[in-house]
Amino acid sequence: MEFSLIERIRSLTEQSRDDVRLGIGDDAAVLAVPAGQELAVAIDTLVEGVHFPRGTSAVDIGWKALAVNLSDLAAMGATPAWALLALTLPEPDQAFVEGLAEGFAQLAKPHRLALVGGDTTRGPLSISVAVHGFVAPGKALLRSGAKVGDAVLVTGTLGDGAAGLHTLANASHYPVHPERSAAESKGNVDSDYRSDARDVLIARLNRPTPQLAAGLALRDLAHACIDVSDGLIADLGHICTASGVGAEIDASLLPLSPSLIAMYDDASAQQFALTGGDDYELCFTVPMNRLADVQSDLSRLGCGVTRIGRIVEGQGVNVRGVDGHWLETAQAGWNHFA
Repeated sequence: MEFSLIERIRSLTEQSRDDVRLGIGDDAAVLAVPAGQELAVAIDTLVEGVHFPRGTSAVDIGWKALAVNLSDLAAMGATPAWALLALTLPEPDQAFVEGLAEGFAQLAKPHRLALVGGDTTRGPLSISVAVHGFVAPGKALLRSGAKVGDAVLVTGTLGDGAAGLHTLANASHYPVHPERSAAESKGNVDSDYRSDARDVLIARLNRPTPQLAAGLALRDLAHACIDVSDGLIADLGHICTASGVGAEIDASLLPLSPSLIAMYDDASAQQFALTGGDDYELCFTVPMNRLADVQSDLSRLGCGVTRIGRIVEGQGVNVRGVDGHWLETAQAGWNHFA
């Protein structure tokens, strides 16, 4: 059964690449790193009930397992090439495996990423993916290059993934925007709008979009970069620690999606954006004299970009509230062992 599952994964994810000398089917893959390129490698594990809710479709799990890893390559400014997949299943389940492989392939194929090996075993449901990408020598984006005076920017919108998870977990009593709630109680068409917004937030949780094109565009522009997986404050804090600087961000500038605003009150939306995580957008710093170039380049890519603050002397991340006062941030972001 194990080998039939592996063969099914191989057939559904097959991708032809000249640099794959030997892929799935032997004791190890044999791969050729192109001349003049360095290899960027990342690995993440998704565990049922921790990284995705029980009942999440296999197709969505397959997509997300790859997406969170491609987001790490995006944060390094790397181009994806190969992946390994290790799948742990409670029981052999061909339908689940086919769905997982389908979701994986839906994201892998547009990026010409080849699945070159992996493993299957029995146990609680979890999926580990290791990705490999290429970057020119000395061009990788790092966390350690932020400089005092840099602007802090993010791609896309923040808070949607965490809000999607909260929506699923609290379907009957999550907080909603008061105007929306009142209108809905009268059977107003806004109820359809909120239903659509709910679907958008859940889709953002289950199917994040790794910002690979933005990462490539930032290689010669950004001083430092990270993907927002554990929460904006936590991840920007990693840049500050690695760079020996502090950061100030303005809560009024946080990019919030219409769906998040429709579903949640201002305070909840802000909290999701600051500490929620699961966004897989890029947070990065650029010198002020390159700010216009960055905004122009990323706008052409269609991913959206927002300046939210600046790098300062000191340490840690401070957040200025919409009323101009500094906020007490009670939660620093996701911690697996908290």
